[in-house]
Amino acid sequence: MTAAPLPFEPPAKPKRHRFRDFWQRVTEGIELDVLGRQFLSEAKSSYRLYAKDVDWDEVGNARGPRRIFRAILALFQAMLMKLSPARRVLLLIAIALLLIQPDIRWGEKQEFSLHMGGIGVAILFILLAVELADRVTMKRDLEIAREIQQWLVPECAPKIDGIDIAFSTRPQNTVAGDYYDAFLRPVPLQSAAVGPLLVAVADVAGKSVPAALLMATFQASLRALAITPVPLGEIVDGLDHYCRAHSLDGRRFTTAFLAEINLRTREMHYVNAGHNDPILRRPSGAVERLSAGGPPFGLPSFTDEPIAYASARVQLQPGDLLVIFTDGLVEANNDSGEEYRESRLLASIESAPNESSEAMLKGIMAGVNAFAGAARQHDDITCLALRVTS
Repeated sequence: MTAAPLPFEPPAKPKRHRFRDFWQRVTEGIELDVLGRQFLSEAKSSYRLYAKDVDWDEVGNARGPRRIFRAILALFQAMLMKLSPARRVLLLIAIALLLIQPDIRWGEKQEFSLHMGGIGVAILFILLAVELADRVTMKRDLEIAREIQQWLVPECAPKIDGIDIAFSTRPQNTVAGDYYDAFLRPVPLQSAAVGPLLVAVADVAGKSVPAALLMATFQASLRALAITPVPLGEIVDGLDHYCRAHSLDGRRFTTAFLAEINLRTREMHYVNAGHNDPILRRPSGAVERLSAGGPPFGLPSFTDEPIAYASARVQLQPGDLLVIFTDGLVEANNDSGEEYRESRLLASIESAPNESSEAMLKGIMAGVNAFAGAARQHDDITCLALRVTS
């Protein structure tokens, strides 16, 4: 009788391979020098978060070592107050146990000894686990918010004969306060003409969830106004009226660039509401900046009268390239605190004059990434490119 063959068992990995796989998962393949720069960038960001709650005038009144001690104590207090009351107490207990390290003994012959420093370490680990659980839960909620926000902006550009459009965006956090859009406006039913193309890029003051919520309301307002047969000027007035009513006394204003393109004549009518001046590059290499407009939407007014926004018209020609961007792009910082600036953006546009909009945007974003390196992104970055091909 033949014995049944033993099931195949793959050979066990050597320990060095298991450690290598574990290290690969932990670091996600990032080099150590890059990890170091990322940690320093995150540490600087955390320091700024706590430092803004410190009364530095009071710290500055001390001299010598006392000044250093006061600064450390003030930063610790700022960090402590970010926790819930129960976690503050546990953290203080853990630190006390680690610093004092009491040794409790039972029995006349010291038969049992308990080192409380280990309990302090355990409390710190539990606090880390609880804070991490909160972070994971918040991240999951933010991911859901990010999915909802992605529904509000176009996944891909509209296909229009003679016009090549592309978008690129990178939020500073999971959700963003930047908004971009391009869509055909409806036309009156009795008209057989194609509706104008509306292009919009906006930037809500602030970051993360508050800015993202206002961005969603701005998108809804623009879409609602755009389906009505009103000129661009009335859309702008309606947006400003809505933003002023929900700006928290001007603290949540919105910069925006809105343009309406007649697809038959290629004439572009635009309004710049306090936004970075878009770049219009002509086939000859000449560059025009589109600045006509007014202040950002939502700024408080001293009168009840609406702000009169100026507008301008530009005749687009085949070969023209329009680049609309938010301030997060040109204000991106590297490890030295240097800004990317518009000069580098212009150089990037000049180096790719005949590329498609999508290829050119990839080049712009790659240039920003290379410039910033491992520096922490401090603002949302959005760019829209529109090229007239015929």
